[in-house]
Amino acid sequence: MKQLTPQQKNFVTEYIKCLDGELSAQKAGYKSKNLKEISNRLLSKDFVINEIKHQLKKQISSLRVNKGYVIQKLLQIAEFSLEEEDILDKEGMPTGKRKLRDTAAGLKALESLCKYLGFNTQNEEEIYKEAKIITISNLDDSKI
Repeated sequence: MKQLTPQQKNFVTEYIKCLDGELSAQKAGYKSKNLKEISNRLLSKDFVINEIKHQLKKQISSLRVNKGYVIQKLLQIAEFSLEEEDILDKEGMPTGKRKLRDTAAGLKALESLCKYLGFNTQNEEEIYKEAKIITISNLDDSKI
């Protein structure tokens, strides 16, 4: 495998931070009027791409956050946000009415949890059929 020059290593480091090739080339010290061409040339080289992948993999593994922890925290956020609390009047006394703490945060946590667990993927088997509405007035044995 070809070794990266110090300038190429700086480019990789900067590219991981911002994902902007021109800016990365500039911050890495490349001097040219056409930084876009330089960044395109660098990003077309396999050894540069491999180094980017290697550095990203190293950063991700260093986080050491397991899935169970993420799921647990999302559940805690959803449960806390969707709990009911008393509505207080101007003097701070309960009005007898209740509301959810933070509906938006709770729904966002549930949405993230569903995405994380893969609930949003649709299989052909999971497509729901249209429901028929049956009222008491048109209810008969053949429709039960």
